[in-house]
Amino acid sequence: MEHLYAPWRYSYVSEEKIEGCVFCYIKENIDNEKMQVLFKDELCYVVMNKFPYSPGHFMVIPNHHTDKIEDLDEEVWFRVSKRVQQGVRLLKASLKCEGVNIGMNLGRAAGAGIEQHVHYHLMPRWIGDTNFITTVGNTRVYPANFDEIYKKLKENTNKFFI
Repeated sequence: MEHLYAPWRYSYVSEEKIEGCVFCYIKENIDNEKMQVLFKDELCYVVMNKFPYSPGHFMVIPNHHTDKIEDLDEEVWFRVSKRVQQGVRLLKASLKCEGVNIGMNLGRAAGAGIEQHVHYHLMPRWIGDTNFITTVGNTRVYPANFDEIYKKLKENTNKFFI
């Protein structure tokens, strides 16, 4: 069996587990850098995905805890949508991505990993950003340091989230 060395993953498996809703925990946490929060306002926030599908993958999350988008106040829904639009601009400008996947999985049956709190995913994409290892090894290889990507996005956040 072949092994891939990924030292940055150790913190993911060894750190203290969060009780309750992870998104509510992040919203209430004052250490935005530790949580890798890019932006917060009174209705929602933007945070890096701890288990990304691609380098630069982040989420837009309403502050209101619900698993149903139909329960979100219209103002919250519009604000979240605005942050998604601004997030696309941030990804294109900061990471020079050639495309962006935007998605929301509502409920376990739809593939939600954290089903109790609705959230949008934004994933930057590049032509040729997948390769054979995903198919034959059921493994993803990321050509980037996630902390560096967070810092690059964070330093450009004020230009896009207003």
